[in-house]
Amino acid sequence: MERFYLITGHVGRLELLVPLGVKLVQLRIKDESEIEVRRQIARARDLCAVLGAQLVVNDFWEIALDLNCNFVHLGQEDMDQADFAALRRAGVHVGLSTHDKTELERALSHDPAYVALGPVYPTLLKKMKWAPQGLERVSKWKEIAGKTPLVAIGGLTPERAPGVFAAGADSAAVVTDIQQASDPETQTRKWLRVCAT
Repeated sequence: MERFYLITGHVGRLELLVPLGVKLVQLRIKDESEIEVRRQIARARDLCAVLGAQLVVNDFWEIALDLNCNFVHLGQEDMDQADFAALRRAGVHVGLSTHDKTELERALSHDPAYVALGPVYPTLLKKMKWAPQGLERVSKWKEIAGKTPLVAIGGLTPERAPGVFAAGADSAAVVTDIQQASDPETQTRKWLRVCAT
């Protein structure tokens, strides 16, 4: 699994950053009409296909199926509505969010492409009902997940990345550190360098 996992909220940002060498990117669209969601996912799908990057569609699994995307990410609430059998039949890979041991066990029962643990550190992007998990939890999660790749998310910076990988994470999902950077392109390049070592 790619060590650097970019998460972006708009296809325009994806179009700016993926050409820098990003190979794994999630499009996490919030508060848009279905027409706009479809438009952005289709654009992202085509761009990623051209550039050899893996697109992961957040939440909108039905649209992802409809548009022939092959990877989705689901939160715990989304799992309740998702048709895992249909996704499996279509060959769609699924990544799942987890925050506690019960959620991790539930996620692993679906044989996911990866499980995500967060927030590892305090995060500014959204209000979380979970306290920061810390590196010890990352190690514990990896122990339980075994061969299933583990994605760390929440408050990650290039300086914190080596510790996250040393704790057992296979991939670092990055949102705020790039979305709120004064120069997202420079920050993305920095992440690509850190994750290549």
